[in-house]
Amino acid sequence: MSDCQCKTQVQVSENALLPECPASELCHKTRYHIRKMDCPSEENLIRMALGALPQVQQLQFFLQDRQLDVVHQGSPDAITQRLEALNLGAAIQSSAPFQADPTASVENSKADADERKLLQQLLTINAVMFVTELMVGLWAQSTGLIADSLDMLADAAVYSVALLAVGLSAAKKVRAAHLSGWLQALLAAGVLFEVARRFWAGTEPMSTLMIVMASVALIANTLCLYLISQSRSDGAHMKATKIFSTNDVLANLGVIVAGGLVAWTGSGYPDLVIGGIIGIIVLDGARRILALRT
Repeated sequence: MSDCQCKTQVQVSENALLPECPASELCHKTRYHIRKMDCPSEENLIRMALGALPQVQQLQFFLQDRQLDVVHQGSPDAITQRLEALNLGAAIQSSAPFQADPTASVENSKADADERKLLQQLLTINAVMFVTELMVGLWAQSTGLIADSLDMLADAAVYSVALLAVGLSAAKKVRAAHLSGWLQALLAAGVLFEVARRFWAGTEPMSTLMIVMASVALIANTLCLYLISQSRSDGAHMKATKIFSTNDVLANLGVIVAGGLVAWTGSGYPDLVIGGIIGIIVLDGARRILALRT
């Protein structure tokens, strides 16, 4: 899922292909504590927000410790303003001179290529599963499956924005993120409306289709975890996708359990409960994306 509590420390050198600090101007490394940065979705927002600043040379994320190191030229004031605008509780912890490593861009170019390839594979899997699970969910009259498909869409949107990090301006990246955010918000609101409507009007989801489709989604997310485990890249998005896919597995299991309860009790309420929970999570992820400004 896009909204999560991360359990694994994620660290990366970002913007490795940006020009290094010139000898005539001193670089600094400023460390921020970002109170609300506990998930790759916040990391992605920060990447886009700071990507528009030419003085930013490198980013290092430590999600477990909620810390961000920024290697930059000149004053950190503009960086701090961008972070504060995200309302994630950013505060400077330290700032000191820093000597950039002249070999960093060469060493990380191969890792960047590996990261891009894996993101493309994960994007394909999530996009295909979004369409498939959405269609089956509509057929099975299951809000749980429909909401779970939106979770796939949310992940696909994050991977798409990550791929857009190469070669596009920050403004275009933010516009692309906003487009995906509005789409997620619209669909999530539709799911929550359906949950409310079916709660009052009654619902008869097809429990067998729920279990079968959620099992297929479980296999897809397990494949994502396998691909991530085979990757040698140390990029943050590679490690972050493991968090996404692990949480997606939990959502898939939730839908399977809900399908079993529907079959056992003959009631559609378990489907409505899981659909409502996932819908709220996706809607909150959309809200965070739409809060991003250039």
